[in-house]
Amino acid sequence: MTFKTIKVEQHDNIAVVLLNRPKKLNAFTFLMLNELLNVFDTIEADNNLKAVIISGTGRGFCAGADLSSGKDTFNPSFDTFGIKEDDFRRDAGGILTLRMYKFLKPIIFACNGPAVGVGASMQLAGDIRIASEDARFGFVFSNRGIVPDACSSWFLPKIVGISKALELTFSGRIIESHEALDISLISSLHKPENLINDAINIAKGLVEKSAPVSIALTRQMLWRSFSQSDPYDAHIIESKAMDSRGASDDAKEGVNSFLEKRSAKFNNKITSDLPDFFPWWEDEH
Repeated sequence: MTFKTIKVEQHDNIAVVLLNRPKKLNAFTFLMLNELLNVFDTIEADNNLKAVIISGTGRGFCAGADLSSGKDTFNPSFDTFGIKEDDFRRDAGGILTLRMYKFLKPIIFACNGPAVGVGASMQLAGDIRIASEDARFGFVFSNRGIVPDACSSWFLPKIVGISKALELTFSGRIIESHEALDISLISSLHKPENLINDAINIAKGLVEKSAPVSIALTRQMLWRSFSQSDPYDAHIIESKAMDSRGASDDAKEGVNSFLEKRSAKFNNKITSDLPDFFPWWEDEH
């Protein structure tokens, strides 16, 4: 896969996607959005790839939106950071994070340096966020006269709590990596030279013993639980998923491998073996 704003590497069954505009601190562009959407589609369709890691080249992760258009960067009459749909213009960052939200494999962000604006907000849709000791984060939208993007008004309070989310977005202040760890914005800190290898090891730990279809269902069950008003809603989906998975070849293999004290070899694929009721949330709208 050849791209202009990102690089894609494969490490065994793990895809590593690197934002790749190092001279611009990997500033986000509409082309980068489209290339990321393309690569998420490609990775999801490849049953040999089990998880994706997103990081950056150079000394920064992402400096936010590319401001080369100057004062009209965010003006809807001039910018390209949105797509007109129905009666509103969809924010580019939100288009990206909603694609991640629907993704069926684990997403790990390995933040290698400064991440501000959409560089910070895009990471919120990841399942696990780790960072280099050199990383910094800033939700600087109010400082630029705009508002949070990339569905971060939904994601951020669920990760750090409402009061901390409001403090970070009101002030736009830059926080260091140690503070990001303290508030659970990230889950671990790493030496810069070890970041990618550590992320790969984390990714492999997530997927090496687990059935891909089970991971796909679990990812959607947990993320979408935030919209459920009652545990009975979760009970319905879990019951349907348990019956579907319980009758699968994966379930037979999972039990047999345990009894026979060997590693499981799960053959069901997310491209062909998801249950009939998936995606269940589409029936809710």
